[in-house]
Amino acid sequence: MTEIAVRLALDDSEIEDVRALCEEWLDWHWKAYPNDWPTEGNPMDPQKFQMILKDLPELHARPRGGIIIASVDGKPAGCVMYNEAEAGTAEFNRMFVSEGGRGHGLGRLMLERMFEQMISDGYKKVVFSSAKFLTHARAMYDSAGFVDMPHPQGFPDAWRNYVYFMERAL
Repeated sequence: MTEIAVRLALDDSEIEDVRALCEEWLDWHWKAYPNDWPTEGNPMDPQKFQMILKDLPELHARPRGGIIIASVDGKPAGCVMYNEAEAGTAEFNRMFVSEGGRGHGLGRLMLERMFEQMISDGYKKVVFSSAKFLTHARAMYDSAGFVDMPHPQGFPDAWRNYVYFMERAL
């Protein structure tokens, strides 16, 4: 029987597992979608991404943020993280399920665990953005109760055709 666990990543070894999952996500992204972002300000730029990975524990520090890790049979298989966007609103990003973790409903399980933690942290709403070409996740977000929201003020025009924003009450 398959053992699935979804929890807050709290110790250094779990954070390293999350970093490895993020690296796997970046590799997958560049292989699957090599030309789907504008060049200027690309959030998937490997050097920028390395800086983000280095700072993950600070960017998503408790008690206003968190990093969720999922495992299948004891092996790291997925992650998602969040932090405070503004008072009462959390923003999540970097949701990923590894190839070996797919088919177990980990995306939905991580969303549900993250929602529970956000509510416990005092949040009333959650927002996120995603690339339009990552269509495989959109159905999950729709079925989880997210609705489209406008691009934030000041969002670069060059990116509007590539990114959508969604929100959901908690």
